[in-house]
Amino acid sequence: MAQVPPVPHAPRPIGPYSVAADVGCLVFISGQVAIDPESGQKVEGDAAAQAARILQNLRAILGDLGLGLEAVAKTTIFLTDMADFAAVNEVYKGYFTGSYPARSTVQVGALPGGFRVEIEAIAAR
Repeated sequence: MAQVPPVPHAPRPIGPYSVAADVGCLVFISGQVAIDPESGQKVEGDAAAQAARILQNLRAILGDLGLGLEAVAKTTIFLTDMADFAAVNEVYKGYFTGSYPARSTVQVGALPGGFRVEIEAIAAR
């Protein structure tokens, strides 16, 4: 059974879901969009700016769970425009160093709130 751990440094979910679910040795982090956790406001800007905020949020969420980005085994990146792929990669590689997690990147028709990027992650304890 999944545990819903407290994640005080995460932005509030924009729908009926938990930010994270802790299932044994795995932690599933719901798709994150570029929301400033302190203000609760959307981070405007291009895909690179949104990806940077998302990755900062993922790092904070993992920190709340006693983990770091090195614990991430898999990410999925959702882009509304595949033309943003290279810009998001540049930001991404600044957060994950050494061995990168497995990853999928897909283009979607739209994301909630008009966001350009969403990233979800699976981490291992």
